[in-house]
Amino acid sequence: MITCDFAILPVGCDSTECKDYVAAAVQVVKDSGLNYELTGMGTQIEAEDLKELYEVIAKAQEAVFDVGVGRVYSVIKVDDRRDRKNRTLEAKIETVENILE
Repeated sequence: MITCDFAILPVGCDSTECKDYVAAAVQVVKDSGLNYELTGMGTQIEAEDLKELYEVIAKAQEAVFDVGVGRVYSVIKVDDRRDRKNRTLEAKIETVENILE
């Protein structure tokens, strides 16, 4: 399982509001069928392979351009762990919560 945290930021907007850009990007992720979680600072998604992951991110970035901005800055963090199975976003959180108990 590959997990990713990413944020796509419009550059050169007339406003400090980003909600329309975020909604466009998240809609692409939602439509992809991948498991995802929207957070206050980005979006986390799970994918089975890198190609699938990067295709969704590329489409999300294009969706932000389609809203009407001339420049986009993307931050992408990928955890591609192959030494263990089922390392989902939820499993990672549970591991730390178990330690805290």
